[in-house]
Amino acid sequence: MTNERQAVGAYGERVAERHLQDQGLVVLDRNWRCADGEIDLILRDGDDIVFCEVKTRRGDTYGTPAEAINPTKVQRLRRLAARWLTETTLRPREVRFDVVAVVAHPKGPARVEHLRAAF
Repeated sequence: MTNERQAVGAYGERVAERHLQDQGLVVLDRNWRCADGEIDLILRDGDDIVFCEVKTRRGDTYGTPAEAINPTKVQRLRRLAARWLTETTLRPREVRFDVVAVVAHPKGPARVEHLRAAF
């Protein structure tokens, strides 16, 4: 991955994290990694645990950010979430998978779309 793409992705994750915190969610972990992959954000929403995938684009030329989440990505995130849950003492009432789509604009604020229970 190029430095520019990494910078855009990191920017989107910061925007998403701030947006979710403004909605009352509490960050438990960010960029959690294991040998099988990475989860962008893990949050608490009341008694629920939210596994959040953040997708950032600089425009919609190649589709919306959320359209980049395909069935393979969904399966991987579900596996990673199960692994994270086995490694923690937390026992949530519910588990939810959200997507935060960020479109970064050259000037002005980014457009943020929070898709709750996206898959």
